[in-house]
Amino acid sequence: MEYFLGAYKKYADFTGRARRKEFWMFVLFYFIASIVLGIVDSIIGFQLLGLLFSLGSLIPSLAIGARRLHDTGRSGWWQLLYLIPLIGLIIMIVFLVQDSHPDNEYGPNPKAV
Repeated sequence: MEYFLGAYKKYADFTGRARRKEFWMFVLFYFIASIVLGIVDSIIGFQLLGLLFSLGSLIPSLAIGARRLHDTGRSGWWQLLYLIPLIGLIIMIVFLVQDSHPDNEYGPNPKAV
């Protein structure tokens, strides 16, 4: 849970680096929260909670994605690949699961800290 809240503490921080564990734990908690809110929304009859959660999580999701890409030595602008159906998602998954690179222009290796 600390990884999920940590992404919200760095709400719009697109600088620095994020380890794989930090990114994928954020994705896991985001996915679980989306499922729970989807169930609650279906019980109450309209999609308000899920929509508010998604809108509130858009910027932190982009920020942690950019920090994860920085950790692999890429610019956060690579997230634009998500706009390419299917192929973009596959390429992004490959980028996001790669191991950390040594110190680069985005900062020191977070594994070394």
